[in-house]
Amino acid sequence: MSTAADTATHRRAEPVPAAPPPARARLLVLLLTAAVALAAVNLRPVVTSLGPLLDDVRADLGMSAGTAGLLTAVPSLCFALFGLAAPALARRIGPIAVVAAGMGAITLGVAARSFAGGTAVFLLLTAVALAGVAVSNVLLPVVIKRYFPHRVGPMIGLYSMALSVGTSLAAAATVPLAAAMGGSWRAGLGIWAVLGGAAVLLWLAVALLRREPSAAAGEEPAADGPRVSIVRSRTAWALAVFLGLQATSAYATMGWLPKIYQDAGVSDGASGVLLAVVMAVSVPASFVLPNLAARRGDQRLFVVVLGLCGIAGYSGLAFAAGTASWLWAGLVGLSMCAFPLALTMIGLRARTPGGVARLSAFSQSVGYLISIPGPILVGAVYQATGSWYLPLGLLALLLVPQMVFGAMAGRPRHIEDELPRVPANA
Repeated sequence: MSTAADTATHRRAEPVPAAPPPARARLLVLLLTAAVALAAVNLRPVVTSLGPLLDDVRADLGMSAGTAGLLTAVPSLCFALFGLAAPALARRIGPIAVVAAGMGAITLGVAARSFAGGTAVFLLLTAVALAGVAVSNVLLPVVIKRYFPHRVGPMIGLYSMALSVGTSLAAAATVPLAAAMGGSWRAGLGIWAVLGGAAVLLWLAVALLRREPSAAAGEEPAADGPRVSIVRSRTAWALAVFLGLQATSAYATMGWLPKIYQDAGVSDGASGVLLAVVMAVSVPASFVLPNLAARRGDQRLFVVVLGLCGIAGYSGLAFAAGTASWLWAGLVGLSMCAFPLALTMIGLRARTPGGVARLSAFSQSVGYLISIPGPILVGAVYQATGSWYLPLGLLALLLVPQMVFGAMAGRPRHIEDELPRVPANA
């Protein structure tokens, strides 16, 4: 039974960072808002810029079809492995510093891989960039929860919208940019490092203004009081599976959609534009949806509607990819708004920034591990059958359990209420 003393203890357990002077505080809020948006813009071009140029990359580097299929799964593997390290890094040096380092890794990896002379080096440098994406994926919801506690919905909306903008921009502009710079895939991929460099500078400015205390000062470890054993939370597991199935569809789509359209007779440039349509459709939806979801409390209706859009979209691609191409792209794009919905649920399913950090790391890492086989399997089935009927049917079928687990995760509750509290020194 809760007592006034317990409440006071809990309040003391979550210290608020020292408030800077008013003028500096306003500048920090503006910079941090812009930094969140620019970081989100950089989280997907490393992946979506590659799809339209994948055939050129394969031909130049001598990359096999199997390796190309593996390349579509590398993002999920990196997100799972490096995302697990994000909370520990944040406790040591603060989430802002870690996101700044993540932007640096993205910039370095994207720029350097455009000079790669072989498949192994290309994969390694892609992994460097994706490591930066991984820690930023996990910690941006934490930054939002900590520094915008009363504006989680709008800030997640801004983050999601900016992520969709970066995703669609890279998908649509990579081929024209490559053509404008001499037709080289290397220039088309490397140009996106410019955005990463801008994000690094902005996050460094925020880090200098914020000057976060370290773990030794007691900020983050105490943020939740007693440690919560998150692996025993049904909501955390439901959210992880929901994210995993969503990521399966998302990365299979980003990796293979241009090829699906090209096999249906659509040109290379138009296939990149259609991939951009998939992402662009989610730009306004990604801004509006988190606000609606945060106000509603229960997100199950949104989960089901997005899942049904995906089933319709993948079915249309399977049977009529060359007809009504924009319609199928739009429906698939709406279904991919499951990701900003999941980010919103991460922010709502835990009470404190520390809880959000653990939930974000657990659900995203486990989720991306779950998603690893999907893009590889899609490529393997396509290679074995020579058509897209079965791969697209598989993606449509996976949306059924996605809706089931998403509905479980969408119920209004907190992970702290599901679990017994364990002493921090246990």
